[in-house]
Amino acid sequence: MNIMQMMQQAQNIQKKLKKTQEELANLEISGESAGGSVKVICDGLGKFKSIKLSPEAINPDNPASVDSETVEMMEDIIAAAIQQASDKAAAQMEEKMKAATGGINIPGLF
Repeated sequence: MNIMQMMQQAQNIQKKLKKTQEELANLEISGESAGGSVKVICDGLGKFKSIKLSPEAINPDNPASVDSETVEMMEDIIAAAIQQASDKAAAQMEEKMKAATGGINIPGLF
């Protein structure tokens, strides 16, 4: 295999990686707990997208006492904390990967 074939193969792999990442980013994968009273959605890359809570998740002894504003507020503050942690983790990963690659940007790594 000559250098031109290797370069072409590397470009094809890079295109496939980019397409696969785009497909994964468009997926919605959900997880549930507490009998479905807590639902979380992430994309195929594992990035958090949303959380839904039922009144039973907030007050299992008296769900009728929980109004929709309280549910929405809890969803918002939990989502903000998850997003903040996710952003910090992504920044740490990028920093570590740059250190590992000597600052060279290798597509598909981060």
